[in-house]
Amino acid sequence: MNTDAYIIQRLGRSNLYSRFKEAFGAGTGLPLTLRPLTFWGLAHHSQLNENPFCALIAQTSRGCSVYLETEQRAVNAAQDRPATVRCFAGLCHTVVPVKLGNRTIGFLQTGQVALEPPSAAGFESITRQLADRGISVNLSQLRDAYYHSGVLSQNQYLGLIRLLGIFAQQLSLTANQLLIQDAQAEPPMVRRAKAYIAGHHEDPIGLDDIARTMHVSTYYFCKIFKRATGLTFTDYLGRVRVEEAKHLLLNPHLRVSEIAYTVGFQSLTHFNRVFRELTGESPTRFRGETTGRTKAMARSLNARSCVKAHLATGTRLAA
Repeated sequence: MNTDAYIIQRLGRSNLYSRFKEAFGAGTGLPLTLRPLTFWGLAHHSQLNENPFCALIAQTSRGCSVYLETEQRAVNAAQDRPATVRCFAGLCHTVVPVKLGNRTIGFLQTGQVALEPPSAAGFESITRQLADRGISVNLSQLRDAYYHSGVLSQNQYLGLIRLLGIFAQQLSLTANQLLIQDAQAEPPMVRRAKAYIAGHHEDPIGLDDIARTMHVSTYYFCKIFKRATGLTFTDYLGRVRVEEAKHLLLNPHLRVSEIAYTVGFQSLTHFNRVFRELTGESPTRFRGETTGRTKAMARSLNARSCVKAHLATGTRLAA
């Protein structure tokens, strides 16, 4: 298993993802899957909230192939941004990329949902297309599943996609932190080097400096550090500095240039380049989006508090 697939697997087992998936399914009735770049099989097969209509068709080999092709089209279109495609039955299938810096390492998948109410004409069109594709299913069961499938408005569905985009950003941040925190069973020299970096990352640390501090040659230090962490010394130092910068960017009173020099970068240009490489966005955009999410959450919590207060006092809310 490559590093990217391993990170996605760890994210998939995390409490963060498990809790979000549970809440997402309960609130929308839709399936959600976190998958690596290379994935063989249907994303939602036998999972909670799988659309029974899709499950019936996927029971046949040809039907399964049709849905595999549909999901792959969505994945191909979602290398850099969320993408939605429709299957032959008109159901939406959406893929949202999960990135590590500028690199896509996996995808969030959802969908199997209609944006228009079921109709007799719609089902007739589906049965014709099934016949054209040589897909044989129990039409009575399929009709029942079709008319009981979930339907969302276009605005509702677009809102869900935006929500998944925000969550994908959170997964990306967590993936970056995993790379820093990984490999706990490392050699004592590497642990000392990490501790030294944590305490001196704001200083202009060079390879020769830290190797000398560890009382080894630069070549030996680079070799052992890369073997233990999977990162070069420069990459690791950059990630530590960027993580510290993320916290400082929450302070609106600090200029981006101040933050860059505070965490140890020697130029604003270098800071912007490394930050973008590791997060996929500029420090300024990161600050704006984080501030926006914080304000939106505060408004949401305030609105909920108002509703609870009205309900507790028996006051009827105005329409």
